[in-house]
Amino acid sequence: MPAKNPYLDTSFVSSDLKTILHSKRANIYYLSHCRILQKDGRVLYLTEEDKANQYFNIPIANTTSLLLGTGTSITQAAMRLLSQAGVLVGFCGGGGTPLFMGSEKEIFVEWLTPQSEYRPTEYIQGWMSWWFDDDKRLQAAQLMQLARIEFLRSVWQRNKAFKQHGFDSQQPDITSLLDKHQSQISLQNSVMHLLQLEARLTKSLYKVAAENTNYNGFSREHDGLDKANAFLNHGNYLAYGLGATTAWVLGIPHGFAVMHGKTRRGALVFDIADIVKDALVLPLSFICASENRSEQEFRQECLNYFTQYKALDEMFDVVKGLALKTDWN
Repeated sequence: MPAKNPYLDTSFVSSDLKTILHSKRANIYYLSHCRILQKDGRVLYLTEEDKANQYFNIPIANTTSLLLGTGTSITQAAMRLLSQAGVLVGFCGGGGTPLFMGSEKEIFVEWLTPQSEYRPTEYIQGWMSWWFDDDKRLQAAQLMQLARIEFLRSVWQRNKAFKQHGFDSQQPDITSLLDKHQSQISLQNSVMHLLQLEARLTKSLYKVAAENTNYNGFSREHDGLDKANAFLNHGNYLAYGLGATTAWVLGIPHGFAVMHGKTRRGALVFDIADIVKDALVLPLSFICASENRSEQEFRQECLNYFTQYKALDEMFDVVKGLALKTDWN
């Protein structure tokens, strides 16, 4: 009888895992130039260094999403375990910046979501109870923008490292900028106007960030080769991983967005990720770029800050609150 192949072991069942709520999970992984496989009920990734294979464990029970970059492959058995653990898998390009499933104007991650018939139904039912009403959908978008500003105020007010680089929401110029934007949110009478308002705020925050970190000559370009643009892309897509996880766990399809448009299949992911992007990814991108940090160092900083400031909890709280909201104007 041939020896048992450890990579094809199918003895694992999802009940063997110690369940960790997605909102409390700590890990997002980006892997490139490696092979992901299953061995003895664990998911491992295999690298080749100095002609020797090295295995590293992925703690799937404590992982929200897995980004697979260039030069990666994954086995069917590994995908089965990831699905049982409720881990979202996304195929993307190098450096965590998605290139696959893209068009000339927009670039997306192709997310593979686990299949589960036991996710809650109350959130999608609540979401759909108001989603087809244009006025209520606009109000939901406005509430998301308000949550975005409040989260930014909270983080920039508390974080000492950010304050040292001028990212302090109590500074008069930043306070004035946020107050002005916040007062304008409820006055916008269409999603398009709200998007334009958001774009103006983000542009102003880029200017503040560039001045605070002496990152002269910055211009936001998604294809830009400088570190600030590269880090912004990378950090944003880490946030998209959290956004995709939030929507999937709550059972709300990614196409039911409130702000980024009903024609974009993954637009709700962008809506949710926006809640934390300006507060965390933006300052970290400029700080790490000005300090000439490596891409790996920047990614680790992002993940640490996501955990420290409970970014995933914030996303869940906002989306759950909107889904169950009944007191619309």
